[in-house]
Amino acid sequence: MRSPENILQHELIGLHMKVVDARNRDLIGIEGNVVDETRNCLVVETSKGERKILKTEACFKINIGEKSIIIEGKYLVGRPEDRIKK
Repeated sequence: MRSPENILQHELIGLHMKVVDARNRDLIGIEGNVVDETRNCLVVETSKGERKILKTEACFKINIGEKSIIIEGKYLVGRPEDRIKK
């Protein structure tokens, strides 16, 4: 079960997220559901379509149930299946 304590060992697909800080200021405020995850990117379904966001470039607020956590993207880098094994 996903929780704030173990989110780094789980898939992010299906979770609602928002970019709260980024090197590229145009990315700040993007929010939606994660529909795909690669080694270096999150694909987020927004109201305006899908957006790809580099993990290393942003800081994400992720909602897990009724709780929210903020994660720096550098901790998410890696293939989801490899991150789950850690």
